Amino acid sequence: MSKTLKDQKKASSKINSLGKQIWKYKALYLMLVLPFLQLILFKYKPMLGTVVAFKKYNIFKGMWDSPWVGFTYFKEAFASTTFWTAVKNTLVLNIGDLIVGFPIPIFLAILLYEVSSKKVRSITQLVTYLPHFLSWVIIGGIITQVFSSAGMVNTLLKNLGLSQIDFLSNPQSWRIVYWISGIWQGAGYSLIIYLAALTGVDTSLYEASYLDGAGRWRRIWHITIPQIRPTITTMLIMSLGKVMAISFDRPYMLGNALVKDTSEVISTYVYSVGLGAGRFDFAAAIGLFQSIIGVIMILSVNKIVKKLGEEGIL
Repeated sequence: MSKTLKDQKKASSKINSLGKQIWKYKALYLMLVLPFLQLILFKYKPMLGTVVAFKKYNIFKGMWDSPWVGFTYFKEAFASTTFWTAVKNTLVLNIGDLIVGFPIPIFLAILLYEVSSKKVRSITQLVTYLPHFLSWVIIGGIITQVFSSAGMVNTLLKNLGLSQIDFLSNPQSWRIVYWISGIWQGAGYSLIIYLAALTGVDTSLYEASYLDGAGRWRRIWHITIPQIRPTITTMLIMSLGKVMAISFDRPYMLGNALVKDTSEVISTYVYSVGLGAGRFDFAAAIGLFQSIIGVIMILSVNKIVKKLGEEGIL
């Protein structure tokens, strides 16, 4: 029997086996249809819109009939001082978020895991998780009420005879308020993820370490942290992948004219040139550049993590 015929029979056998498996678990595969369609329609189909970044978009001609302009808008963006200011601000705010905000949920999760009182754990989880449900419109209002020149903090400082601080009009102070607000709003969500990872830790390891005389800190260092290290790695990769991506709501709601040089990030810049000036093509080019950098960051960090012996996400 020739090699080609053998290969054909082997391929045919694999297809038949796959068909039998699909038929056997048809109910499970049917359940995949709707999520798969949702993914195609709302995640992959909109990617076709990135073609606008390479066209002189005319709203009357539409996306496909507008003339091609190549990399014109990318060159224009790279030559713009405002664009690079937005990139710098995005990196500073996101890296600050990562350095300040990333370890806190891990610390809280380990701390709560060590707390024996279920009531204390439940209340702490509830208090830290509730801000996640608030929109940045509400949080922006709360932050303004607390940190404005006539807000709670400055009123307290004034009553104590201390000098007031321009939290929202000084660029350095504004960045600190921005990072604190991010921790307050997002720490609870990450905390739930780490707590879920901790529930999977084998308790026999703790029992064995207790019999060996290991103290609490030693158990945390040698059992708890290594057990949740894959989750920490995954969260870190996801966070680093977003280092060039930044939400619109947070900098827009917390920013003001006095700190615009600090609060102007890529998302607000895209909003001002895209919707504000009606330059959808230019805004699409900036958005595409941002996405490409995000993908490169995820792939790079994932590769580094794998070389360090972790599993990675891809």
